[in-house]
Formats: sequence, structure tokens, C-alpha cells
Amino acid sequence: MRKILSTLSILAVLVCFGQNSKTAGPSSNGLVTNIRYVPSIAEQLENGTFIPADNRTVHEAPPKRRGANKSVPGKGYPKGDDPLRLLQETAIKYQSKEPLLVFDADQNSNIGVTDPTGCVGPNHYLAAWNFGFRIFDKDGNPLVPEASLGTVLTNNTLGDPIVLYDKWADRYIITEFDASPNGFEMAISEGPDPVNDGWFVYQAQFTTGSFPDYTKFSIWSDGYYVTANVNNGANGDRVWVVERDEMLDGNPVQYVGFPLTGIATSGFYSPQAFNVTGGDLPAAGDATIVYLQDDAWGGISDDHLKLWTIDVDWGNIANSTISGPEEIVTEDFTSVFDGGSFSNFEQPTGPDVDGLQATVMNQAQFRKFPTYNSAVFNFLVDADGTAGETGAIRWYELRQDADGEPWSIYQEGTYVSTNEKDAFSASMAMDESGNIGMAYTTVSSTESIAIQYTGRYAADPLGVMTVEETLIAQGSNDCPGNRLADYVHLTVDPEDEKTFWHIAEYHNPGRDNVVGVFKLAPDFNTDVGVISVDAPVNGTLGAAEAVTITVRNYGIDEQSNVPVSYQIDGGTPQTGTVPGPIASGANVQYTFAQTGDFSVQGQTYMISATTSLSGDEDTSNDATVSDVTHLDPNDLGVTSIDAPVSSTDLTGSEAITVTIQNFGGEAQSGFDVAYTINAGAPIIENVADILEGDTEMSYTFSETGDFSQIGDYEITAYTSLPSDSDPSNDSSTETVTKQFCQPQTNCTLGDGIVQLILSNIDNNSGCDPDGYGDYTDLTVNLDQGTTYDLTITTEYGSQYVVAWIDMNDNFVFEDEEVVVDNYVIADGQGGGSYTETMDLVVPVDATLGEHIMRVKTNWNNPVPTDACEETTYGETEDYTANIGSVGLNESYLGDGEMIISTFEDDRFNIRFVNETLNKDLIIAIYNTSGQVVAQNWVYPVNGVYEYDLDMSYATPGAYLIRLGDQQGGKVKRIIVR
Repeated sequence: MRKILSTLSILAVLVCFGQNSKTAGPSSNGLVTNIRYVPSIAEQLENGTFIPADNRTVHEAPPKRRGANKSVPGKGYPKGDDPLRLLQETAIKYQSKEPLLVFDADQNSNIGVTDPTGCVGPNHYLAAWNFGFRIFDKDGNPLVPEASLGTVLTNNTLGDPIVLYDKWADRYIITEFDASPNGFEMAISEGPDPVNDGWFVYQAQFTTGSFPDYTKFSIWSDGYYVTANVNNGANGDRVWVVERDEMLDGNPVQYVGFPLTGIATSGFYSPQAFNVTGGDLPAAGDATIVYLQDDAWGGISDDHLKLWTIDVDWGNIANSTISGPEEIVTEDFTSVFDGGSFSNFEQPTGPDVDGLQATVMNQAQFRKFPTYNSAVFNFLVDADGTAGETGAIRWYELRQDADGEPWSIYQEGTYVSTNEKDAFSASMAMDESGNIGMAYTTVSSTESIAIQYTGRYAADPLGVMTVEETLIAQGSNDCPGNRLADYVHLTVDPEDEKTFWHIAEYHNPGRDNVVGVFKLAPDFNTDVGVISVDAPVNGTLGAAEAVTITVRNYGIDEQSNVPVSYQIDGGTPQTGTVPGPIASGANVQYTFAQTGDFSVQGQTYMISATTSLSGDEDTSNDATVSDVTHLDPNDLGVTSIDAPVSSTDLTGSEAITVTIQNFGGEAQSGFDVAYTINAGAPIIENVADILEGDTEMSYTFSETGDFSQIGDYEITAYTSLPSDSDPSNDSSTETVTKQFCQPQTNCTLGDGIVQLILSNIDNNSGCDPDGYGDYTDLTVNLDQGTTYDLTITTEYGSQYVVAWIDMNDNFVFEDEEVVVDNYVIADGQGGGSYTETMDLVVPVDATLGEHIMRVKTNWNNPVPTDACEETTYGETEDYTANIGSVGLNESYLGDGEMIISTFEDDRFNIRFVNETLNKDLIIAIYNTSGQVVAQNWVYPVNGVYEYDLDMSYATPGAYLIRLGDQQGGKVKRIIVR
């Protein structure tokens, strides 16, 4: 049974379930003795040994060793919008401040992707990216040239650096993964000055087994903790700890590796160890690792967090342990986008960019307070419950009563950006007062990649970010590929424990790393302002309405007797005094003694309200403006028809769901709502629920509709309210199409394709049943950039012929995939036997591998551009086209067949054998609308590629399976019953 949690549940501690108390010991351990001392950057510059960053030469970024978690199409909750989305969208928003400082750390790099990281110390900011780093003062001025990572890290420039400032040791740390052997390196500064102090470099003797992709480093009291995207088996290393105290002294250090028992992942994953942000260090031991678990993945029954606790005994490594996973139930979330594909968010131009799914973003930040400990972190979720997608940020604050005590969820929220932008790639931390700062990336079809920030104050309502979205930097160009930076990095200034420093990638116009500095904590002793006009609100209003506002104390000092005023449409100010006291960071409501006149029906009034406190040090946030409308009392209408939607899978019993808007000011109930299909008899039902004024509701009719026949259905839905003041907005109309991309036509009179000859195939098909023939078991071999003779015999003249090859394998035949364009056979002729040969042109850049080829005819008129559209006379036939390079008549993947076995409950096994290929392939599953419903990596085992596909939760219908890569692939269709 699914959990049902109200939005108030975030106020309570969520119970843990299924805690696995079984602990494990180390999976590896050893001693790092290969230590090298590297002179300071200043000394290197002086003696000529400094290695500059080579950012202007085109570099390939580190390979993206990322598989998708094995999502199951149709599985998982929520089925609608993210349950925390509305809470965020309706939250109060505080006016923000411009960033304190913005500067580019690495301009117009030619690196394929930069993966920026940065840390702020007492006097410096250290920024790094793939292959390089640079040191700045805290005004953003560079102190040294751009340096190669190899000038410190043993000539290693593989990438994925992470930099840290260890406040408690006053040292800087530079890290990077390594491949010789597989492992990672760490360089720790000899002192607090990264320009003038030397470095101790610890080389990768502590190997990880497989390549340590996506290494993330965290500071804890007893060690530096490391996680990576590796697969060393269930009992192999997944997390490592390096002895901190000895490393700080430049001595040989012990290391220990642990497994992460019970973690669910079939591909990429990124657990994070809690990193101490500021304040005091915790007691040694009880370090926490966190990862998300999505019930859209196979093997996960409920959305939750997994937490592991590590205790290291440096005196006796064998006594070190990692706990079994503690599981904490969360509000429902969906972390899967596009079936696990890495092409997710639309840009104005260029390909869709990767949103970084299944990733606890860098870093998970820990901070001690006098009576509790706190940890904050985030990951990407889809906030949109429709077929569309909205990138949003699910964030958490966990708390424990003391070091080593159990963790529980104190608050969780889903942050959604404004103006229909996708929000993703976030990093967050907490300042010493408990305020949370979060910076993130946005993009949309109309706005290029930008870096923004938001946040919340410690006393704010739980589960929401209350600081309005604020721009750090707007990109001037789009990302040329789908891969943006794999991570970003936000840290807190150790000098004031209040200021947030964030680094991220954008394009301006090339790949840049931009640093944004902002602060939520107050700067001024005296600073107040009106943050909202709370009353009146839209409704049926009168001539003496009370006016209520909320005043916030933004400043440090408590305030009393704050002068306030309001005006209606710029009229005479009405004044008052908020007696207070108002504590720092607190909000107080105040109702004016003087009422306002809002009595004109249909009129919108502008209310402006402001504070006028003597000595206010920041008057920019004193005032706010709000519009309020005197609504007609009775005005209802249907604003949208939300279900069903066009698809191939519509049935004879589809639920009709509509949105009903109360445009009026009075609450309504007991009114009628109706729908018709194709202007047929209306289905009328009565809505008993109360719909308050100026709100909307979703309503699903009890009586379903019949959409079983292929074709268009015009649905009209409307309300019936006596004395409705505006009937023009009562109804809404939507056309829903029952699609079936095996179009049925009449070929019994000789229309269509009697025989088709192309390259190596000769198919005497005759008239197929219902005018559709599935011949995808026949493969025609074609070469790039070659023109072929396509010969078709028909038994009726004036047959128009179009052929498509689905080059992008998305199960949609698009205009750019046409290879024969409305050739006419026997123009003007009637019955008879006609054979003609036409050119079929394979583009030079045609995608190698196997694709569906569709040949379609229509009598006496051009073939419709929609390959699924039915016509009266003609025929449609589907084949498999295998495209190779010129002179090579075999598939890029070889002659082997992709074999699909079907089992009960719509489960499938996909198997392909190629003993010489020896490279990873991608499997993608498309629905008939061309959407990716699942995607994952498939790895060869002794030449066998095998994948088990669970479609038991998917909507019935046809799906296309493609196995391959960008160079080519194998395709086949399956039917989900």
C-alpha cells in the first residue's frame, strides 16, 4: 500500500523502515608511502617549472562512465505532479539581493566539459576544472596564471578534480582521479596560502579496482572520505577513508575501503559522504554516506534515502565497520528523465542537455549546532506529472540530536524555477545561523543556460525556498552538446560563516566557469520592509475592506514602532504603526485601521504598501505592490481537458478528466458539469465538492468515454451554473486522436504494393490484410551516400509513393527521413499491372546500422506527411534497412540477429552476440510517439549482450527496441499486451 503523506508531514520526523543492522568490515586497507613534496606555485613560477593550463587546445573531457539506473517504464510514484511542488510555488517569496561578486574563473575553455569545483578560504578562492586550476584573491583577482593540474598532481591531468579547504587544519586540498593504476591522488598544502606554500602529494597506491569515475571527497574529523562511480562487486570497495591526521603532517597514511551493502543501482550512482561545512568538527567516527533510491527503478518498492555509518579505528583497521543501510521513507519523487537517457532539457538551440539523474549533487553538507546536527543535500527530480517534464530540485535537511544518533528528515522540499525553466545541477550549504543557500543551473527553450541562486532563512516555514530566484550569470550561447558539467560546487566562507561561494559552468559564448558570491544573513542593523499584501484578495469585495500586510525585519537589531502605509491606485496614503517588537529575521502581520474601497465589480486595484522607518539602511526592500480584483460573484468554466490524451493505446473505457476554474468570488458547489464526444449526447454529472472563489479543481467523470476506434474525437466539456455572469468561458474543447501507426487502407482493388524490389530483397506481398504489411523480418542492405533502384509493381494507376528510413530510431517518420518523395506510378491510369523504378537516395550522413524503413502509397493524391495517417486507398509496408558504409554490405554491429524473447507479464529478454565488437552499447525503448521510455547501457560478457526488460507497468501498445550506439544499431518491435 502506498504511503499517503500530507504536506504537514515534513514537519514531523519520518520513520525509518527496514533498517539493516548487519555491519561489514573493511573490503581493503593499506598504507600510502609514496609521498612527494611539490614546491609552491610561486616558487615554480620563479624557477620555471610551473606548468600552465592548456585550456585553449581542444581537449576531450574525461569519458562519461555513466550507466542509467535500471528504470521500469510506467513503474513508480507519484503519478501526478511532485507532491511538494505546490508548497514551493505558493510559498512567500522574499526580495533577494544582487550577488556580492561575480567573476569568470576559466574563460572560453576548449575542454569538452569543465566539471568546475571551488573552495573559499580566509584569503583565497581556489577554482579548478578538468585539466586546470587558478588561485584568486577574495575580490576575484587572479593571483597566478591558469595552472595545469599536473603542476601539482604528478603530471596527472585526467580530470574530475575536487578542491577543498580544511578549515580546522587551515589547508587546501586538490584531488583528481587516476588511471595508472586506477585510483586517485590528493595534494594537501603545507600551510594556509595556496600560492606560497608547498604541497604534499599522495599518489594512487590506494587503488580502487575499477576506474574511479566521479570521485567525490568530503572532510570528516577522522579522515577524508571518498566515494566514486565504481562497480567492484557487492563486497568490493565503494567508499574509502584516508587518514587525515597523518596526512596533515605529511606522513605516510593508512587508507581503508568499504562496500556499500544493499545499494540498488544497475548503472551510474553517486553516493556522497557528509562533508563538514563549518562550525565545529563532530566527534571521530559515525561518518554518514547518503544515496537516493527511486521506486521507478527495478527492485525498489518505495522512494527512500539510504544512509550508511562508517566507524574507522586507525589503531586497528580490522575493527573498522560500515553499517547496513538505514532506510528513511521520503515524499514520493521521480528521478528518471527520458527513460534514463542523458538528453533531457531543451535549449533555445542545440541538443537537449543532461540533467544529471540519480546523483546526490556535490556536496552533502554537515554542520553542528548546540542542540543538534544538520545535513543538507539535493538531487534532480521531475516535478511534472504529465507526459512533459520539468526539471526541479528535491532537497533535504536531515537532523540528529547528537553525534552518532539516528538521522531523520527535518524538512524536504521540491524547488521549481520560474517561467517554465528547468532547474538542475544544484549545490547547497547552511550558514552558521541555519540559513540555507542553494545555487543551481536553469535552461529552457527560450532562455540559454544561466546560473541562479535561492535560499531560505532558518525561521521560515519548512520545506520551501523563500528567497526569490536571483541571477548570478546569464549565458550568451547554448551548449553545443548534451553534456554540461557533471557537477558544481558551493562552499561557505570560513571567515564569516555566512557568505556562499558557488562555481558552475555556462556558455559565454564558449564554456566558462563562473563564480557567484552571495549572502542571506543580514548586513544591516536596521532594515525592515513590507514583504506581502495579505488582504484583501481576489473576491467579491466591498467598500470597507480591511487591508493587512506582513512586515519583515531583515536587519540584525530588534525593531519596534515601525511606520507603515498603503495606497490604492496611487491615492491618498493610509498610515499606521507596527508596534512590534519584531525580532531579527521575523515576520509580523499588521492590519490598518483605515479600510479600503474595492466595491467596483470587475475592477482590478493596485495596492502599494511600504515601511518608513527612520535610519533604515536598505530602502530597496521597503515596499511591495499587489493587484486585487473585485470578481463577479458567479462565474465558472472548464479551462482544460486533461485526459485522455492522443495515443495508440486508447480503449473503449477512458476516464475523462477536466480542470474547472471558479473565476468568481463566491464558493460554488452542487453545480453541473458535462462533456460531449463528437457532439453526441452530453454526459452530465453534478459536482458536490466545494470550489472556493478564484481557485480551480480537477474533476474526473464517473462515466467513461469510448475511444476504441482509430480516428479523431472532439471532446467538449462545460459547466452549467445558474446566473453565471460570463458564459463565454464556460467550455473548453480538445481533439484527441486514437493513433495506430500501422495505418489501415483498402488495397483490394489493386492499389498499393503488389511487389517490391530493392537491393537484396524481392517481396511479392500482394494486398496485405487491412492494407498494412509488417516485413521487418526482411532486411535490405544499403550504403551511405548511394542511390538505389526501388522497383514497385501495383495493379492500379496514379499511385503516389513515399519511403522513409527512421534514421534516428525514434519510431517517428520525419520529413528529413524521406528517401523517396511522392513518386507517381502510372499517372492518370486505372486498373492494370504497372511496374516502375524510382530512385531511393540514402544520405551521405545516414546513421549506420539497422532502422525501420516504411514504404507507403496513396491513390490519386500525395502521401500524407504523417506516416501514420490513414487514406482510403493504398498500402503501407515496413522493412528493416541495414545501412553500412560504401562497399560494406554488413552491419556495423555484424550479421548477428538481435533476439527478443517474450515471457509472461510483458517481460522481455534481449540478446545479441558479437564476439569481436567488445564495446559498451546502449539499449533504448521508444513508444509510438517517439519518446524514450527507458534507456541503459549494456555491457558485453564473453561477446554476449543481454538485457532483461520489464514492461509490466507500461501502457499496452507497440514499442521499438534499439541496441547500438551513435555509429549504428539493431532495431526490432515488441508489443506490450
